Amino acid sequence: MTQARDPGAAPRRGYVYTLALAALGVVYGDIGTSPLYAIRESFYGTHGIPVTPGNVLGVLSLVVWSLIIVVTIKYHIVIIRADNKGEGGVLALMALVHGSRLARGLSPRRIMIVLGIFGAALLYADGGLTPAISVLSAVEGLEIATPALASWVVPITLVILVGLFLLQSRGTARIGAMFGPVMLVWFATLGVLGLSEIIRQPGVLAALSPYHAARFLTENVGRGFVVLGAVFLVVTGGEALYADLGHFGHRAIQIAWFCIALPCLLLNYFGQGALLLADPTAAKNPFYHLAPGWALYPLIALATAATIIASQAVISGAFSLTRQAVQLGYSPRLQIDHTSSREIGQIYVPAVNWALMLLTCALVLGFGTSSNIAGAYGVALSTLMLITTLMFYVMSREVWRWSFVRAASVAGLFLLVDLPFLGANALKIRYGGWVPLAIAVAIFILMTTWKRGREILAKRMLEKTVPLKMLLADLAAEAPLRVPGTAVFMYGTTDGTPPALVHNLAHNKVLHETIVFLTVVTEDVPHVPATERVTIKRIGKGFVTVVARYGFMDDPDIEDVLAACRASGLDIRMEGTTFFLGRETLVASERPGMVEWRESLFAFMSRNALRATAFFKIPGDQVFEVGAQVEL
Repeated sequence: MTQARDPGAAPRRGYVYTLALAALGVVYGDIGTSPLYAIRESFYGTHGIPVTPGNVLGVLSLVVWSLIIVVTIKYHIVIIRADNKGEGGVLALMALVHGSRLARGLSPRRIMIVLGIFGAALLYADGGLTPAISVLSAVEGLEIATPALASWVVPITLVILVGLFLLQSRGTARIGAMFGPVMLVWFATLGVLGLSEIIRQPGVLAALSPYHAARFLTENVGRGFVVLGAVFLVVTGGEALYADLGHFGHRAIQIAWFCIALPCLLLNYFGQGALLLADPTAAKNPFYHLAPGWALYPLIALATAATIIASQAVISGAFSLTRQAVQLGYSPRLQIDHTSSREIGQIYVPAVNWALMLLTCALVLGFGTSSNIAGAYGVALSTLMLITTLMFYVMSREVWRWSFVRAASVAGLFLLVDLPFLGANALKIRYGGWVPLAIAVAIFILMTTWKRGREILAKRMLEKTVPLKMLLADLAAEAPLRVPGTAVFMYGTTDGTPPALVHNLAHNKVLHETIVFLTVVTEDVPHVPATERVTIKRIGKGFVTVVARYGFMDDPDIEDVLAACRASGLDIRMEGTTFFLGRETLVASERPGMVEWRESLFAFMSRNALRATAFFKIPGDQVFEVGAQVEL
């Protein structure tokens, strides 16, 4: 007996497959370009090992089981479930546990904050490293095709990268539709190239057995440990599938991995291994040596396109990460432009774009080759993967309420893999691996300084705040002149009276008929439904408090707030409304809080932050800014 067919099943299934195709271009661009350099780093260069059958099978076995344990089991089966209302990534995971408030002491929430911020800082470093190593490794194919072009590799790479960053302001909505199909062709090419070589050397499939990995590590304890740093490069990009969870959903991401990405990657890695068994001299660049002579230039072009797509995904991820950091209070307000009227995720952050461009070009010029960058790349991502494991442990205990034994068992299994990878990559810190760590530490200092500085500033402002009850009592005793219209006073807390109101009343001796105290709060969820946007409380004597709530993936907009107010019965029109904002001049002092150099840094960041009028999209000719000097 057959079941009745659900007429809606096919469209839903078709939509998931469409998402899976798109995920190939965004989620798997990074890990999909790893075959360009991962195997090469094991057998060629300063830390390369001899190309022997035992070594080839051992390295391939490590590659296979790294992809299975780290990417498949850790990320696709376990970590992907740790979502914050559908959103993934270190900041989303951090917000899931503790919200946006800075905890004190060595509590689990405090640990999550430190790990989450440093993980986010490492993602910014990755935003410079991924374009540098990916595009450079693709263009290095010219050395194989025409050795005389070797000196042109770096200039061509720089031109491609600068062009990529220059195009960011135009958005990727149009060309983004091509990412999935291009990466589908790329993965198919990976599979075909590898399969053709496997057919010639089928014995290479013996590496599927973990025995070869264990034998290789036991027989080559010292050098085998070093090679783990190169093997780790095959799993770079695993973090991307978790960070992009909100864009595609776990089902589409898993379909793309199990049906296309994983099989094609394995075929290519085995193909490179089979080639090395037949021709050890191909170790200089086994990926490009897989291709017949006539296909080399087309393959270089396709590889360059794939690495540009991988770079685009990382750059877009940095933009999205920045929006989260701003909303959660770990970054000053920055200009965030929407490049598509249809896709809310299509944003452009000029400051981050230009910073990443300078960083990427500096990395290419400083390191010179993709092999030199590989060590730094591994250090950044192995540290990030360890952080994700530790954050997952805290989350499983705090949110999922797992027992200690269960949480420790799962996290401990991942640590058995993460720690050796981190240790192997740590050996490269002195050879350039310190660069991403230095970048991450600098960004970590900036993010924590901003967060802590805002807390201290709020405390200093609260010291000068007049209690609302006292203000209302004074108004009842001596009522000031009331003028027509509405005044909106934006204030960072719902406690007390905005200083801008007190200053305005003291100097101008008048009040508007309607006084609105507006506080914008970021919740620890990605999105807040429009029906829950505002909470309104009428105090009396024309005073109203409005709390506008947004998620860390939402963009605050004053028109949106006013529309929500009107829907809730508070009729505020943009025309006829005056907005009062405080503008503080910050001065470093010896008062308890932060050390003086951090206070000076916070003051500098505050002076250069995007003005609230631009961030909240408030018409400039309807704004009064009331200045005040504050000692931190």
